[in-house]
Amino acid sequence: MGKRSNFKRMKGDFYVTPPVAVLPLLPHLEHGTMFAEPCAGDGALVDALEKHGMSCQQMADINPKRDDIQKLDVFDREFDFWLEDSVDKIITNCPWSRPILHPMIELFSRERPTWLLFDADWMHTIQAKPYLKHCDKIVSVGRVSWMGNGVHGMDNAAWYLFDQNTQCETQFIGRCT
Repeated sequence: MGKRSNFKRMKGDFYVTPPVAVLPLLPHLEHGTMFAEPCAGDGALVDALEKHGMSCQQMADINPKRDDIQKLDVFDREFDFWLEDSVDKIITNCPWSRPILHPMIELFSRERPTWLLFDADWMHTIQAKPYLKHCDKIVSVGRVSWMGNGVHGMDNAAWYLFDQNTQCETQFIGRCT
């Protein structure tokens, strides 16, 4: 996790998506958005989005934590083989490790407009530059507890919308609450 996180990392960087992290994304999704979740983990993000009227068409994870989540490493085969035509967007809380995150940005955003949840500080780094040209929006989430206890694992997060079919100036959307 990030710079304020002083705890032992979870195996496979598995951190449950807190429901509070989903709320800032909702105004940027149309009701009924059909999405795929390729890093579904235990399905918490899917459950939160479906609670607000979105429809998950496919869930997968390299190490699924629920029986209804398909076991899939998206780097093992052509990703579009997995995606159904009904999928409008990819929405996921993916690993924040740069050697995994950056290839996921490229892979997912080639297939569909892609919302990724990860650390907000990334946008201010040199390594972000090649990816920001295809980043349409950045929606601030603010400080989130990734350990579910409100104390440990606190990091600033943001939702990033990537789409390799567009090149525009990134729209920054601050947190209202």
